[in-house]
Amino acid sequence: MTFVKVNNPIAKNLDGFVNDIFNEFPATFGRSFREDFLQFPPVNIVEKTDAYQLEVSAPGWQKESFNLKLDANILTISAEKKEEAKDETIKVVRKEFTNKSFKRSFTLDEKIDGANISAKYENGVLNVTLPKKEVVKPAAQEITIQ
Repeated sequence: MTFVKVNNPIAKNLDGFVNDIFNEFPATFGRSFREDFLQFPPVNIVEKTDAYQLEVSAPGWQKESFNLKLDANILTISAEKKEEAKDETIKVVRKEFTNKSFKRSFTLDEKIDGANISAKYENGVLNVTLPKKEVVKPAAQEITIQ
């Protein structure tokens, strides 16, 4: 049997397309949908006895980049990435690290003490502490019988 090479531009383009997909497979499909399309970092919410803890996974940021704002009962966490000056002498072959700007909002219920919210950025995680209000129990009272 003899193999005949065919010069088909459509097949050639399709071949290139398929190769591109598989060459880029780890970069294209390895990232999560949330990071690529929704553009915000994952958050864990932990309830403790006296507070809620928000853990925002945001490695590679500086603590000065974060902005926390409480407006009524909406807590907004955002971070702005400033453009770095590009060095023209360096050619980047592949770039997978990204720090896109993001903004996330959380609705807080009436159990949260908004005046005492605190935040700390450490080891790539922004920890936001949302203290619970102390529950004021009505004092026992005597009821007189008439």
